[in-house]
Amino acid sequence: MSYILKILLSIFDYFTLKKVMKNIELSIGKNFSTLIDVGSHHGEYILSIKKKFNIKEIYGFEPNPITFKILEKKVTKFNEINVFNCGIANVEEDKILNQNIESSSSSINNLNKNSKYYKKKYLLFNFLGFRKTTNPINIKTIKLANFIDKNKIDKIDLLKIDTEGYEFNVIRGLEENISKIKLIHLEHHFDDMIIKNYKLSDIHNYLKINNFTKIFKIKMKFRKSFEYIYKNNNF
Repeated sequence: MSYILKILLSIFDYFTLKKVMKNIELSIGKNFSTLIDVGSHHGEYILSIKKKFNIKEIYGFEPNPITFKILEKKVTKFNEINVFNCGIANVEEDKILNQNIESSSSSINNLNKNSKYYKKKYLLFNFLGFRKTTNPINIKTIKLANFIDKNKIDKIDLLKIDTEGYEFNVIRGLEENISKIKLIHLEHHFDDMIIKNYKLSDIHNYLKINNFTKIFKIKMKFRKSFEYIYKNNNF
């Protein structure tokens, strides 16, 4: 059952991503210098967008060591892709990552096991209840502000963030380097399964203060999640 569900969701996500990429192309064209992908998982986003765009440098971050091994294997042949086994946050410190049985839902945030959405989702992914839903592990986190300075990155055409309820912390960790980014593509969950300490309005207002405008929004099929693109008005 869970395998069939994953296949169906991946098909719907493919068409959602096509619409996202169309809007990215309309905003910055097919050729750009740098992509930063926070929450790279198995490299689905990186490899999909690489097929459509000419990108000089790609940096991917995936904190889950099991998932990272798959990611690393998939991108190792591409010289322009650099991947790192660490989390991205607004502080550099050791944190707990909750490895979930549905690996793309792994998060620094805890899950609300009383959530109806949680019960429905994990009934499908863990039907008989034989598996442990979450396995907490230790990870290290870094700030994008420091990474950008260390690697002397002058411009980021696209920053994609999919961190299961940790997006605002990633954005705040950019600090003044947020001005170097043309587009931010992020996912936001409106369900109560992920326990987070912010709302979408917090992200929106923060980006607005930093001169970004929302240019695209799309709902993900069969989930209470949306994809957003924000554009830096200075570019």
